[in-house]
Amino acid sequence: MKQRNNPTAKMVLIGEDDIDDEEILEEVVESIDASIHIQFMNNGQKMIEFLEEIKDEELPCLIILDYNMPGLNGAEILKRLHTNERLRHVPKIIWSTSNAATYQKICMESGASDYLVKPNKIKDLEHMIRHMLSYCKV
Repeated sequence: MKQRNNPTAKMVLIGEDDIDDEEILEEVVESIDASIHIQFMNNGQKMIEFLEEIKDEELPCLIILDYNMPGLNGAEILKRLHTNERLRHVPKIIWSTSNAATYQKICMESGASDYLVKPNKIKDLEHMIRHMLSYCKV
């Protein structure tokens, strides 16, 4: 988990267990908005614990979840966050390699603001990240 170095920066919390995806996400987000602090978590259960422990003013402006994560998958994380009044208002986006309608339905019913399929091209990724960051209102 990378540590936050600017406590006043907007934070986007990303649940991702693939180091290559982490590096690409970080690079693209920084190229779009360098003021955003990215916090990566690679385990669903640890992400829940992290969110429950931080102060209200430290909550992320956006949570991005890979569907397939160790500990808890994206849908399970969504269900847990949806029952937490303090976290319910934070937009949550699932991004996955799967475009299965079943996964999309489960995630949207569990509180996801959006379900996006990971693109293969960097240009498409840039467009997708701009879309994701549009949910980050602070």
